[in-house]
Amino acid sequence: MQFIETRGNDGKKPSSVQFSEAILSPSASFGGLYVPQTLPELDRDFLTSHLSSHYKSLALDFLDRFGIDISKEVLEAAVDRYDGFDNPQNPVPVVQIENDCFVSELYHGQTRAFKDMALQPFGYILSKTAQQRGENYLIMAATSGDTGPATLETFKNQANIKVACLYPDGGTSDVQRLQMVTEDAENLKVIGVKGNFDDTQHALKELLASEDFKAQLEARGIKLSAANSVNFGRIIFQIIYHIHSYLALVREEAIAMGEEVYMVVPSGNFGNALGAYYAKKAGLPVKKILIASNINNILSDWINTGIYDISDRELVLTESPAMDILKSSNIERVMFDKFGAERTKELMEALNANQRFELTPEELASLQEDFAATFSNDEEGEAVIAEYAKKGYIMDPHTATCFKAYRDLREEKIPTILYSTAEWTKFSTTVSKALGHVAENDLEALKWVSEKANVPVPFMISALFGKPVIHDTIVDKEDIKGEMLNFL
Repeated sequence: MQFIETRGNDGKKPSSVQFSEAILSPSASFGGLYVPQTLPELDRDFLTSHLSSHYKSLALDFLDRFGIDISKEVLEAAVDRYDGFDNPQNPVPVVQIENDCFVSELYHGQTRAFKDMALQPFGYILSKTAQQRGENYLIMAATSGDTGPATLETFKNQANIKVACLYPDGGTSDVQRLQMVTEDAENLKVIGVKGNFDDTQHALKELLASEDFKAQLEARGIKLSAANSVNFGRIIFQIIYHIHSYLALVREEAIAMGEEVYMVVPSGNFGNALGAYYAKKAGLPVKKILIASNINNILSDWINTGIYDISDRELVLTESPAMDILKSSNIERVMFDKFGAERTKELMEALNANQRFELTPEELASLQEDFAATFSNDEEGEAVIAEYAKKGYIMDPHTATCFKAYRDLREEKIPTILYSTAEWTKFSTTVSKALGHVAENDLEALKWVSEKANVPVPFMISALFGKPVIHDTIVDKEDIKGEMLNFL
């Protein structure tokens, strides 16, 4: 399998690369991204053959069909990372909460968020590949709260790897921040940035594309890579759980094999939604992907109008902070797939230069063949959390945004899969507030919700509050580069 570039080739980089090269050096020509030249086919035989499969067997077969240049032994060891989840036999439970509504719980890993699903195996593969090549890498991650903890967890104490993780100071929950700043492995550096997530992600992309920064790293014998979903190593693992979730409904006899479902995806950087799109394109029977946003609803604007305009938008901090994003990286991969490299380059350059682009009516119609979108505000999300808590189901505020899409966007009342991207414990003050108690901090909220709703707090969350803070660096965005070089 070869990987090609979303904005075309600049004549300096190879016109196509293998998977290992795409994950080690994820920045493509003209600041673009790598995408697979083709997708494996998810035909009925493939799906039927995995009806009774273990999640790891499904993952290995899917990766084998992709034909990536990673050895079978490394892939097997990578998916063994799922053994560290709550239930190794079923790392992604799919729970029915309405007659036609099922929640795919993606948060049962080490850091209680869906990022573990991709970063646990991907981190192992990247580390092992670097070791096999005898190369040293700086892995950069910009986080709105969940990518950071998952990245640090997967790469800590890995040979040949150093990690610099950027997070917006004040833009995460207490738990998310503690998951990062209490990590004590020597190969990790966590940096708070004065600004929002878009500022941290922009800084990361600039450094990935900076020849001067790469030269300074090279002088230290270090190469540069990234753990955000700009890296296709993340996306390839995010396709798999969509397949698994569909098969779970077949196993439960909620649908017959081949029947279509809706998928509702809470979206910020669009990697989770992109995984669903690739699964649909490869043949998974998905009627449409319904995108749920918070009031930073740039994605619903784009999908409903074809206009992506952040020229006069200010990022608003909400109770669903992982979706507090205005520049969604992975829309680029969707546009490349639909409109080609030349048009994608034109659109992305317009966004960078003018903070705006607009699709043609024909392009918008093509986008709407696969996607519909809406958004919720914080009050609507809290109402959903309270409604389902009374029914015995506790969810986080990102999952809560899915219900407006579930109720308003479906053209047919067919079975629907909602993706729950984080455990409630990561956003306990919001959950506590929704249930009627305003807590001063996460620790108080965790105790109150646990007692009120009779739900446990996992040890890896409760233990955070007794750990010392190791990383207390907070910098202006202009100082990120210097801070990273000091770390190295």
